[in-house]
Amino acid sequence: MRTDFDTLRTLAIYTVNLLAENGMIEFEIDKREALVDAMATEYGVSFATDEDIRDQAIEEVEDKMGVDNLPEDVTESEMFNHARKEIIKSFSGENISGLYLVESLHEVAKRLNSFLMECEIIDDVFGVDEDIHAFLVKKIRVFSTKKN
Repeated sequence: MRTDFDTLRTLAIYTVNLLAENGMIEFEIDKREALVDAMATEYGVSFATDEDIRDQAIEEVEDKMGVDNLPEDVTESEMFNHARKEIIKSFSGENISGLYLVESLHEVAKRLNSFLMECEIIDDVFGVDEDIHAFLVKKIRVFSTKKN
């Protein structure tokens, strides 16, 4: 499965549901979609999708070959495939359900914890930072698009 912003939304839905079910956050139900979108956007800073990697590889090929010299289907070129593999390698191959970690999972949880505390859509956050951080690391680590 190729990952894109919808995959980040799925991760955000999964996270919002777990946090709410475990009594860690409280928000008005009519603001749920806005919360999911805001969280997915926040996750976008921490994860690269296949779509992001594709766009970055195309940009690298354009820089090397020039926009006017690109093959008709740049994604089929050897240069594109090489650039894509190098980009993926830069993430140390670390991914969660096809989402490549731009930063460590602990940094992702730290970023999300800050997001929860600052997000105006969330009415209340329950728990200490360390517990929320540990919960997020544990739950994000086992996220799977197939299960969610």
